[in-house]
Amino acid sequence: MQAAPVRATAIPSVTDALRAVESLLMSSGQRTARRNAWTSVLEDRRRAKDRVEAQRVLEQTLAGRS
Repeated sequence: MQAAPVRATAIPSVTDALRAVESLLMSSGQRTARRNAWTSVLEDRRRAKDRVEAQRVLEQTLAGRS
């Protein structure tokens, strides 16, 4: 019994497929703007998470003083 043949090329991921479709449908400027917007969304989410954590620590600190 022989082993299954090994593929020489990797199977593209869903992300790779979406980027390929994106490159066909959008100009490079639109792609850049969309990626910059998404990066901003992720950064805003990170800052919001940091604010919640800082608020929690502050409240615990103030509660410990009482």
